[in-house]
Amino acid sequence: MSVKKTSPKKTTIVNRLTCPYCRNDCDFFEVAEDALITTYYGQNNDGSFTANDQNTEIMGNARLYCGNCGENLDMFHERFREMIF
Repeated sequence: MSVKKTSPKKTTIVNRLTCPYCRNDCDFFEVAEDALITTYYGQNNDGSFTANDQNTEIMGNARLYCGNCGENLDMFHERFREMIF
């Protein structure tokens, strides 16, 4: 009896975000409106500064865009925020 070998199937992740305009599924960016960004710095011995910590408070809307074609993807923004770990 011979066993027929088959190639492994490509795994599809059903909840993977994909841009409906250009099919990009890797690069995205978020733009926050009316945001307060506080950065804490420490001064080094040579007088330069290094950022130690940062706190961001978004008081306005945050919008999601495709990093490839730049289209607005606000319809996926809630899902995007749920998947940030």
